[in-house]
Amino acid sequence: MKALILAGGKGTRLWPLSRELMPKQFVRFIDGESLFQKTVKRALLFSRPEELFVVTNRDYRFRVLDDLRELDVEVPTGNVLLEPVGRNTLPAIFWGMKTIQEMFGDSVVAVLPSDHLIDANEDYLTAFKRAERLAKNYLVAFGIKPTRPHTGYGYIKPGEAIEGGYRVEEFREKPDIETAKRYVEANYLWNSGMFALDTELFIDEVKRHAPEVYAAFENASTVGEAYVEVPDVSIDYGLMEKTEEAAVVPLNVYWNDLGSFDAIYDALEKDGNGNAIKVRGKNAYHLGIRSRDNLIMTERLTATVGVEDLIIIDTGDALLIARRGEGQRVREVYRQLKERNDERVLVHRTAYRPWGSYTVLEENDRYKIKRLTVLPGKKLSLQMHYHRSEHWVVVRGTARVAVGDREILLRPGESTFIPAGVRHRLENPGRIVLEVIETQIGEYLGEDDIVRFEDDFGREGDG
Repeated sequence: MKALILAGGKGTRLWPLSRELMPKQFVRFIDGESLFQKTVKRALLFSRPEELFVVTNRDYRFRVLDDLRELDVEVPTGNVLLEPVGRNTLPAIFWGMKTIQEMFGDSVVAVLPSDHLIDANEDYLTAFKRAERLAKNYLVAFGIKPTRPHTGYGYIKPGEAIEGGYRVEEFREKPDIETAKRYVEANYLWNSGMFALDTELFIDEVKRHAPEVYAAFENASTVGEAYVEVPDVSIDYGLMEKTEEAAVVPLNVYWNDLGSFDAIYDALEKDGNGNAIKVRGKNAYHLGIRSRDNLIMTERLTATVGVEDLIIIDTGDALLIARRGEGQRVREVYRQLKERNDERVLVHRTAYRPWGSYTVLEENDRYKIKRLTVLPGKKLSLQMHYHRSEHWVVVRGTARVAVGDREILLRPGESTFIPAGVRHRLENPGRIVLEVIETQIGEYLGEDDIVRFEDDFGREGDG
C-alpha cells in the first residue's frame, strides 16, 4: 500500500502555538517529535520510503525535508508535491493520487492527515488491512468509535455490513450536543479524515462527481495552471457525500485531531488538580495556587491563583487567555490579526530556515537583535539589504563571512559590520553549530528586505 500524507494546513485554531510558517503538524508540543514525524512513522508500518508521498505548501518544503532527515527517512524528491496555493483537501489528494498512478500504476493509497495524534496499535494495522481489501470496490473512510458525544467532529452513519466494514449510509456535519448524543447512541462513528483509496476508482469518481477538479488537472499543462482553475473544495463535500461507493472501516484506537486547545487539553497528562501543563525553556515552570482544570503552555515562569477552566498559551511574543470550551473561536483572533497584517500570524520569535534558525531577542522601530543558529556545513544565501545594516558577533563555533569582495574567518568574540547595499554571506564551515548575534539597524527591518543572488536551497530573488 502506498501512503499520501497531507501536510499543507495552517492550523489557525492553535494560534499562537501554531503560525502560518510553523503550523501545528510541525510543532513539537506533545513530545520530542512533530505530528508530521509521527504520521510518517505510522505510514511506514505499511509503506516503504519510496512509496511515501507528501502534499504540502511550498513554504513548508524545508520543514518536511528536515523532519524526514531527522527520522533518517529518504523520500525521493519527486514524492514531495508542493502546492502553489492551498485549495483544500480534494485537489491535494487528486494531485497525489494522479502522481502515484503515473509512477506505480493502479495502487491502493492510504491518505493520512499529518496533524492527528493516533495510537497505532494492532487494531490500527488490522483496520488498514481490511480497508486495503475493500478499496478496490469502495472509497473507504476510517471511522473512529466515539468515546463521548463531541460537537467538534463530523459523523458517519454506517449502513449495510460488508466484509471488513460497512457501506456508508450518510455523512453528517458537526452537530450540537443533543444531536451528538443521539449519534453516539445510534452507533455513528467520528469522521477521522483518513481514507484508503484505489487510484483508478478514485479518479473515476472524481470525474463523475467533481468534474471541475478532474478537468482542472487534465486540461492544464502544468500544476500551476491546474491550481489557477481548480476549486477550493474538501474531499468530504466534493466527493464522499456524493458518491454511492463509500464504505467505512471502524477504528478502535485512541485518536485526537488536535483541532483546538480543548483537544490538546484532552491529549495531555493532568496533574492532581486536573491541570495540563507543558513548559519549554530553561527557567520555565508553572506555580499554581487553587488553580484547577487549566491548560497552560508557557515559555516562562507562570503563576496562577484561583483560576479554573482556562486556556493560557504564552509563546514569548504573544499571550492567549481563553475559557476552556471556547477553543474553537481562536480562529477569530487569527482572522483579526491577519486583517491587521500582524506578522505574528506568520512566524514565532524563533523561525526555522533550511540552514538553521533565528530567534528575535529584542526589537524596536530602528533596531532588531537576533540569535542566528547555523547548522554544520550550511550557509545563508549570498544577499543584500537596501534598508538596514548588520553587525555580526560570533558566540559559538567558527564563521566564514563574505562581505563585498572580502572573506574572513570569525571565532567566538570576533565580529564584523555589513553596511546596507553590500553583498554578504554567512557560512558554518565547522563541525559544531554556529551561533551568531545579529544586530540590525535601519529604517525598515522586515524579512522581505532581502535580495538573494545565490542560494543553496533554490530561493534566489527578492525575499
